[in-house]
Amino acid sequence: MTKTTFTREEIQQYAQLSPFELKNIFIDLAEQAQADQPGQKEKSSRQMLNAGRGNPNWIATGPREAFYALGYFALEESRRVWTADNLGGMPEKQGAYERFDTFVRRHPDLPGIELLAQCVQHAIQRFGFDKDEWVHELTDGITGDNYPVPDRMLTHGEQVVRGYLADEMFDKKAPADNLSLFATEGGTAAMCYIFDSLMKNGLLKKGDKIALMVPVFTPYIEIPELDTYEFDVTYISASKFAETGVREWRYPEEEVAKLEDPEIKLVCLVNPSNPPSLALSTRVANQIKEIVAAKNPNLLLVTDDVYGTFVEGFRSIAADLPRNTLLVYSYSKHYGCTGWRLGVIGLHDDNIIDERLAQLPQEEKDRLNKRYGSLTLEPEKIRFIDRLVADSRQVALNHTAGLSLPQQVMMALFSLFDMLEEGQAYKEKIRSIVQQRLDLLLEGAQMKIHEDPHRAAYYIELDLLAEAERVHGTSFARFLEKNYEPVDALFRLAQQTGVVLLNGGGFEGPEWSVRVSLANLDNLDYLKIGHHLRGIFNDYAEEWRTSQA
Repeated sequence: MTKTTFTREEIQQYAQLSPFELKNIFIDLAEQAQADQPGQKEKSSRQMLNAGRGNPNWIATGPREAFYALGYFALEESRRVWTADNLGGMPEKQGAYERFDTFVRRHPDLPGIELLAQCVQHAIQRFGFDKDEWVHELTDGITGDNYPVPDRMLTHGEQVVRGYLADEMFDKKAPADNLSLFATEGGTAAMCYIFDSLMKNGLLKKGDKIALMVPVFTPYIEIPELDTYEFDVTYISASKFAETGVREWRYPEEEVAKLEDPEIKLVCLVNPSNPPSLALSTRVANQIKEIVAAKNPNLLLVTDDVYGTFVEGFRSIAADLPRNTLLVYSYSKHYGCTGWRLGVIGLHDDNIIDERLAQLPQEEKDRLNKRYGSLTLEPEKIRFIDRLVADSRQVALNHTAGLSLPQQVMMALFSLFDMLEEGQAYKEKIRSIVQQRLDLLLEGAQMKIHEDPHRAAYYIELDLLAEAERVHGTSFARFLEKNYEPVDALFRLAQQTGVVLLNGGGFEGPEWSVRVSLANLDNLDYLKIGHHLRGIFNDYAEEWRTSQA
């Protein structure tokens, strides 16, 4: 891109793009601004700072080392079955644990071996696994020499991940009913599978009324608009203010009360929210529980809880409303493993979805029996969680469905790591990292936010119009609205400072808000971003003062 100036009309047009597409325009502008600087010294002072995407710049090294150590053991297991040049056999189950124990003692200096042994032992003690079956599942899984069986998720791996979710998503107070899991290619695949299967099974129909708790991750806004769905969307807005110019990012009772409408069949939320990064309050969770109990008992919830581990004592709405909730969780942000594509869908065995499937008109049941008839002689008995698996492979390829086994093994090791002291120390460390970055950003921007103990601080959403009113009053805020487009500040930031942020309006938040990812840059970069943001804000203020003269 060579264009560096934009009319207000052009900015209006660009503002229609998804924030993640508009981000690319800002990146081009920031790169062009760098290229236009004449000297190396000046270039280094205007380094592009892209806080537009939430890919963390940390990784969990311990469980990865354990994974690689397990790989060496798996290769040894393969070679003992069939030894030839670059040729091995399938690992054997009988005696697997004893051979693993011998391998651990024989290779004390192998990186990751100690943590791997701790993970294996912890799973045996906590879940009561048969030692040979457990070690064989890990060994065969990391080798990747079989199709996933069961296709939904490996037997031991499912129990491990269920335990992890009980600890981290349910605050160690999980509902009594069993949570069945489907391992998916990250949280994004989980979203696609859920919407697709709800439609395929007639639980949602084109044009149905759904609700979104906003601001929210943009795909939840954009998917319902696709011609496949064309849902009638009701927005539940986090519009409360703590004081003049300071947003609380909490949901007023009257907004949540919109869910009382029995025509609303589904509500989607990200918890903690994205971008405000706040866990759902107990007040709102209780209000939703009351609505389900008295006004809208068939309301289905989809909760995306990827940031839950960043909040002390986090408790998913899936723990409060297990019968009504599909839980989506991704390992990507906590463990720095977006490239691994590790996610799960959780659905309690006692749930309203399976009840509604059983209550469908006979005509609908006949249609679905035909759809799933190749899988079993009793297709009506297939649970929704298993229909998700089949639908993910167009039913006809159900026999080859499932997340790759090495991915499932990595997921299990991440989960077990969290159950150890080392994993809990790691969790506290990454929490402190994002909090420190938030503090530095606010120090540089000189902006005030509402203090909230349930803040994940993975992102922050800053409302520039509210800040304008807080600092200079209503007159300044109206001046901005009259003379500039809400995304104008982001164009200025990219062109003048090399800073890339996302527009909060694209997340169905306030039009003048900006989203800052606190996960992907060095700590002091956030102090610089804050200074640049305040500089742009001050430029607007000076233009306003000049207009008053």
